[in-house]
Amino acid sequence: MAEGRLKIVVFGSFNAGKSSFIQALDPPRSRHIEASSEEGPTTVAFDFGRLTVRDKAVFLFGTPGGQERFEFVRQIISRGGMDGAIIVVDATTGVDAMTRHLYDQLKALDVPLAFMANKCDSPGAVPEAVSHALPGGEMVHPISARNGGENVHAALDAFVATLTAR
Repeated sequence: MAEGRLKIVVFGSFNAGKSSFIQALDPPRSRHIEASSEEGPTTVAFDFGRLTVRDKAVFLFGTPGGQERFEFVRQIISRGGMDGAIIVVDATTGVDAMTRHLYDQLKALDVPLAFMANKCDSPGAVPEAVSHALPGGEMVHPISARNGGENVHAALDAFVATLTAR
């Protein structure tokens, strides 16, 4: 994106909390389009939010559903370059095959990456397991996007700091 702006794309498995993450960061202006599925509501287009972090206009684009059928939407949203990518992981279920697939794709693109271990306020959450399931050196932030957006702003701020230091 242009100077003073960052495009960050948010990826993750089904029900990891991508939409909740963006909505917690930009409650008044975020946009979300969902439909019902057998497993519950799922994003069918994309989420969008924008806010200012460290004097940068940050544009967040959330990818849909974490399902293979939405691969084309993830590719379209990623076009035009990404300044960074966030993978949201459900800390109650851990790193799954979709998360590994997304990680491999983003590493191949050499995109700066951060992980958000979400739902840390839920019973059975083990954010440390997310860190242990990933190759060393990956940034993992424990967050709770739903209940007041615990740690979401601090996690995004830390990631933006790494992007602006490059």
